[in-house]
Amino acid sequence: MTTQHQPKTGANDNIASIRLSSVYLPLATPISDAKVLTGRQKPMTEIAILFAEIETEGGDKGLGFSYAKRAGGPGQFAHAREIAPALIGEDANDIARLWNKLIWAGASVGRSGLATQAIGAFDVALWDLKARRANLPLAKLLGAHRDSVKCYNTSGGFLHTPLDQLLMNASKSVEKGIGGIKLKVGQPDCAADIQRVETVRKHLGDGFALMVDANQQWDRPTAQRMCRILEQFNLIWIEEPLDAYDSEGHAALAAQFDTPIATGEMLTSVAEHWDLIRHRAADYLMPDGPRVGGITPFLTVATLADHAGLMIAPHFAMELHVHLAAAYPREPWVEHFEWLEPLFNERLEIKDGRMLVPTRPGIGVSLSGQVAGWTREQAEFGAKR
Repeated sequence: MTTQHQPKTGANDNIASIRLSSVYLPLATPISDAKVLTGRQKPMTEIAILFAEIETEGGDKGLGFSYAKRAGGPGQFAHAREIAPALIGEDANDIARLWNKLIWAGASVGRSGLATQAIGAFDVALWDLKARRANLPLAKLLGAHRDSVKCYNTSGGFLHTPLDQLLMNASKSVEKGIGGIKLKVGQPDCAADIQRVETVRKHLGDGFALMVDANQQWDRPTAQRMCRILEQFNLIWIEEPLDAYDSEGHAALAAQFDTPIATGEMLTSVAEHWDLIRHRAADYLMPDGPRVGGITPFLTVATLADHAGLMIAPHFAMELHVHLAAAYPREPWVEHFEWLEPLFNERLEIKDGRMLVPTRPGIGVSLSGQVAGWTREQAEFGAKR
């Protein structure tokens, strides 16, 4: 009989303190996609951010974050606050072991959803700490395949945006050097969707990268019709045409149409992504690092996706995903969303349709002075050095 022993390193690597912050980032304009137009949700006016700041006995620090839209912010903070003490005194190097410790600490509430999203902030902080200590950008620590990633803009194409403004937004994105534009579709009036896509395609030209996103608002017959009609516009992908958990329906669309199918952003576990992968339900898988539970599970999803020959296009949180996409073997896309920029002092650089991977250690971001004014609640654990 063998006994498993916990890996040992110096005491300086032990986690000495953790600070959690619940921050609410206001949005300049209420945001509406198809879920609002179909009455399922209200316009989004703010984003709840869960920050985790971790420091070791030796003084190494890491910053991580997760987020919630419309609802869930207080729940994420409450769960993180409850499980955070389990990390005090632990070796910060053992990231995978600590992820498992945290998921089992809250096992009664499951291994997906809010529970994993809360863990995501800790996991990202630990990877940031490890990369900073190595004096490497996160992408380099993971093993980068490239120093820039194709990027597309979503924030200018929401359904609350009038068509003339949408065209102006698209032009501004092109001028900034962004390589693709994504439009929201999924309105109750399908003809209005088609008109918007057709108008933007003419505006950008046939060769410019254009994507659409239905945000899960079509049923299977509508998705069949819309995918058939949208084939003519030479789209990079059609995103979330069906419910996020309809693997069989997405697989049927992926098999039938030339235009790639993209989905996965709403999933919150490796197991849920595996269901998409094994059904061949996506040509582009869209994992979200914070939602899936951090970098540790994201890397598992990426390995499974690569083995299946899939492309990836991580959802939201470009400050993190530019690093993770750079470490993916197949050429990915990263979603350009400037919404989170006020939280950080640093900015990502865009050039010739691509987002440059930061050369700063770790994720390469630090909290801006504005964050304090948006902070509603904090909790601290352990002893500050």
